[in-house]
Amino acid sequence: MKESELVRQIHMAGGRIAVVGGWVRDSLRGVEPKDKDYVISGVGEDEFISLFPEAQKVGRSFPVFLLRVNGEASEIAFARTERKTGKGYRGFCVQSNIDVTIEDDLSRRDTTINAMALELFEDGATPQLIDLFSGEADVERGIIRAVSSCFTEDPVRALRAARQAAEFGYDIEPNTIRYMHLCREELEGEPQERIFAELSRALAAPRPSVFFRSLLSADLLDLIFPEIFALIGKTQPKAFHPEGDAFEHTMATVDAVASRTENLVVRFAALVHDIGKGVTPEDLLPHHYGHEVKGLAVLEKWDSRMGFPKLWRRVADFVIAEHMRAPRLKKAGKIVDFLISLSKLPVPARDVLQIFLVDHGDLPYYLEQYEALIGKMLSVNGSDAPENLQGQEIGAWIRAQRTRCLQEARKDWSD
Repeated sequence: MKESELVRQIHMAGGRIAVVGGWVRDSLRGVEPKDKDYVISGVGEDEFISLFPEAQKVGRSFPVFLLRVNGEASEIAFARTERKTGKGYRGFCVQSNIDVTIEDDLSRRDTTINAMALELFEDGATPQLIDLFSGEADVERGIIRAVSSCFTEDPVRALRAARQAAEFGYDIEPNTIRYMHLCREELEGEPQERIFAELSRALAAPRPSVFFRSLLSADLLDLIFPEIFALIGKTQPKAFHPEGDAFEHTMATVDAVASRTENLVVRFAALVHDIGKGVTPEDLLPHHYGHEVKGLAVLEKWDSRMGFPKLWRRVADFVIAEHMRAPRLKKAGKIVDFLISLSKLPVPARDVLQIFLVDHGDLPYYLEQYEALIGKMLSVNGSDAPENLQGQEIGAWIRAQRTRCLQEARKDWSD
C-alpha cells in the first residue's frame, strides 16, 4: 500500500494520521531516518480493521498494527494516554479511543526530541510538524530534555536518555538528570533484558562512554552497572595509564576501540577488559596483581545477573584473560599457541587486536603481522607430515613447522 492511500483512507474515515518519534527526530538531525511509524486518531479499532484487513495486530495493552506501507513493514499505533498505577514499565493503565488526539499521545512521551510528529494530508499537501515541546529547537541545540515529570513513570527512560546522549552526542539538561535520578528506586526491579537492550545500543554509539558518564551524573551507575562503578578511584601506575583511574582508562579504551570497529562483541570486551581492577584492595593500589583472574570472576557474577549472550562471554573472557600477556610473549611456542587460539574466536581477530593496541599503545611483530602469520601457520596440516610419523608425533611436527613460520617472521622483522 502506498502511504498516500493510507492517508486518504484514514481521512475518509474522519481520522488523522502522523509520522512520529525517531523518524521525525532523525529527519531534523539530518540523518537518514529508519522505521517509519505512524499514529492515528479519530478512528476506532473495528473501523481500522475493516479498512485494512491485512493489518496484523501486535499490541497487547493498546492497539498497534503492522501494515506494509511503501513496501516496508510499518507500525501503526492508535493515539493513547497512560496513567501510572503500579511499578515499572508494566504499571500503567492505558487508554485509547477515538477521543484521544495525536497531541495527547505526544504529551506522554519521554523527551522533547522524541515527542514530535509530522501530520500527513491528502493530495500532496505539505506535512505539518507538531512540536508542542520545542523538540526541534532541542535538536538544533543538541539537548536531551524531558517532556515533563511523567518521564519518571517508566524508569528505563533514564537509561534511554543516557543512551541517546551517547548516540547523538547530545547533552542532558540538568532537570532531566534529576528526573533520571528519581527513577533509581524503580530501576532496581526492572527486568535485566531491558537494561541489556539499552547497554547494547549504547555500545553501538560513537562514544559509549557518554552512556556510563550520564548514568554516573544521575547517581545511577552504581545501581545499574556496579562492576563499572567499582573502577572509579582504582588508581593505576601513571607510567602505563596516565589518563587516570581504572574507570577513566576503561572509558577511554571503549571509545577508542569503538572508533576502530563496529563489532559490539569486541566493544563489550573492551569495556570489561580491566573489570577485575574494581576489586583490588585499597592497600595494593596503584598495582592490580592478578586482575585478569579476578576479572573473570567479576564478569561471571555480572553474567549471572544479566545473562549475556554466549558469544559476548567467550570473547570477553578471552580478552580479560589474555590482554596483559598477549603483547608480551617471548617463547615461540607460547606465541604460536596464542595465535591459534586467537584465530578460533568467533569474531575477526583484527578487531580484537584493536583492544590490545589501544591498551598497550603498540603491538609486537607477531600481532602486527597476525594475518600473514596465521595464514602460513594454518596452511600447515597433518597431510603434509612425513609418512613415518604417527599419532602425537604428527601434532608435534605441525607445531614445530608453525613455530618455524614464526621464527622466520621474527627474523624478517629484526632485519
